[in-house]
Amino acid sequence: MMVRPLHSLVAVLGSLIGATTALAADFQVSTALLDNGLFVAVVEDHRAPIVTQMLYYRAGSADELPNQRGIAHYLEHMMFQGTSTTPGPEFRGVIARFGGRENATTSQDTTTYFQTVGKEALELVIRLEADRMHNLTISERAFNSEKEVIKEERRGRYENEPGGAFAEQYTAAQYLVHPYGNPIIGHMHEIEALTVQDALDWYKKWYVPNNATLVIAGDTTMDEVLPLAKKYYGAIPRGAEPVRFRPKEPPQLAERRVIMYDSRVRTPSLSRSYLAPSQTARDGTAEALTILASALSGSTGRFYQKLVVEQGVASGAGAGYGGAALNDTTFGVSVSPRRGVDIAVAERALDAEIDRLLRDGITAEEVELAKSGIVDGLIFARDNVMGLARRVGNGLSIGMTVEEVTSLSDRMKAVTVARVNEAAKRVFDKRRSVTGMLLPPLAAPTPPAAVTPAAAVTP
Repeated sequence: MMVRPLHSLVAVLGSLIGATTALAADFQVSTALLDNGLFVAVVEDHRAPIVTQMLYYRAGSADELPNQRGIAHYLEHMMFQGTSTTPGPEFRGVIARFGGRENATTSQDTTTYFQTVGKEALELVIRLEADRMHNLTISERAFNSEKEVIKEERRGRYENEPGGAFAEQYTAAQYLVHPYGNPIIGHMHEIEALTVQDALDWYKKWYVPNNATLVIAGDTTMDEVLPLAKKYYGAIPRGAEPVRFRPKEPPQLAERRVIMYDSRVRTPSLSRSYLAPSQTARDGTAEALTILASALSGSTGRFYQKLVVEQGVASGAGAGYGGAALNDTTFGVSVSPRRGVDIAVAERALDAEIDRLLRDGITAEEVELAKSGIVDGLIFARDNVMGLARRVGNGLSIGMTVEEVTSLSDRMKAVTVARVNEAAKRVFDKRRSVTGMLLPPLAAPTPPAAVTPAAAVTP
């Protein structure tokens, strides 16, 4: 399983406003560092007798070299094929017998493995996950068999899906050199070229305890978790420190456009993304952009109200921000024209709203409404044990501190109207944008009107 970059609320929360005063924690996290470098975090939630284990490796598709593209996701698949002590089917079978669920995801910055089980199976899942951190085996036969599975996954996501194919081209246009422009799964010819040795090299380089964060959430405590973590993970030797190389994106000086026609498309759509700082910038822009995206989105958001309700030129419109990233990310806006409305008309209307926003600014009422929705969402999110584990793991894996991860509500409340307007002016620069259109096929050219022969003139 892989995950695409998301423009969602959960994905963007977690950066630092820069206040020097202590901030209240939304929830508590206990932490420990093993001698071999594994960072352990425990989030207690005793309302139900279940636990979630999430193991994050600080390695994703953006860490691949040009001749390795797709290997991070490929190895994620291979991690379910078994170890020298536990055959692949046994891994999933044992967890299933305990009524548990397990899966994994690959993103641009991390690869994550997770299980949710009854608390009585906590030691079991810790033992199994630690085993495949150190004892994975990869056979040529299993590797080649899984290659066909991954190729079929790519066909389903891209080759046979116009939205996926468009997203791939659109994202590639945003980044000239940074690997965020590459598809997480890799291109088909790159998948074909990957070898068992590529997978082993990736595994040996990145899958070491000092490059991982273990998050356990649910009906347990650090007193229960730490002895188990030391027993199983702590026995794994520290590896060489992996070095990440991320080429810096050069300044974008001109807007870019991607127009794709596909016979399977029935409804035109327009997307635009702007380069934007991620939450690791730690200058308050991420929080402001989160609030801006919320104020512009949804049925009560400015774009929908103006373009859909008032002007009637669109059937949908919104915005999103993908802030949970190690490097510069994107702020996106979108619009779908109403049936019978030319997409150029919808684009002009969207541009006019952005111009009005930059000229007149966001209002205090819009900011307060967005803040309220975000803070309420953070409160409700505490009911989801896996969501809390993911929030902690995502933040820690891109270098955030525990305080930064857990003090989101206070930091969101502290954002001012002026700060949101400042962030909007920083991001909404067409020279740093990519505009993409996914359209039905071009209409057949209209044949020229038939010419009626002049009537014969009889002298």
